Amino acid sequence: MTTRLLLLADTHVPKRARRLPDAVLRAVDEADIVIHAGDWVDLPTLELLESRAAVLHGVFGNNDGPELRERLPEVAHVRVEDVRIAVVHETGPAARREQRMDDAFPDVDLLVFGHSHIPWDTVAPSGLRLLNPGSPTDRRRQPVCTMMTVTIDADAVEAALVPIS
Repeated sequence: MTTRLLLLADTHVPKRARRLPDAVLRAVDEADIVIHAGDWVDLPTLELLESRAAVLHGVFGNNDGPELRERLPEVAHVRVEDVRIAVVHETGPAARREQRMDDAFPDVDLLVFGHSHIPWDTVAPSGLRLLNPGSPTDRRRQPVCTMMTVTIDADAVEAALVPIS
C-alpha cells in the first residue's frame, strides 16, 4: 500500500495571506493524509482543512490563540503504515537539532515540524528523519513559498519539497 501525505506549516492566515493558495487546496484534495505543524493563526483555516482533507492531523504553534489550542495538541503522534510520526511546531535552533530531537523523540521514525519557515530534510544519528515543509504563505528568507509531499510505502519514505508560485 502507498500513502500520500501533504505536509504544511506556518500558514499564518490571515496575517501573511488572505487565504491558502489554490495549489495548497489542490494538494489537500489529492492527499490521503494532511499534516499541519502549527501556526494556523485562524480557526477558519483549520475548519477549511478539516472539511477538505480525507484525514487531518495537526498541532498548535506559538502564534495560535486559545481557540486553536483548545482543538489541537502541542505534539501529535500518528502511525502511517509502519512509520511512527510525531508532529511538533518548534524544535529550537538549527544547531544540534538532530541530536536534540533524537533525545526528545526516541520512538519516532519521522518528525514533522515548522516554526522557521525554512524547509528542512535531514536524518538524525538514530535514523530519525526530520522534515519541515517551510511555509506556503510566508517565504521569509526563502526564494519561494513551499509545502512538502511525502509518499510512504512498504519500502521507503520519499519526501519532495513543492514550491508554490
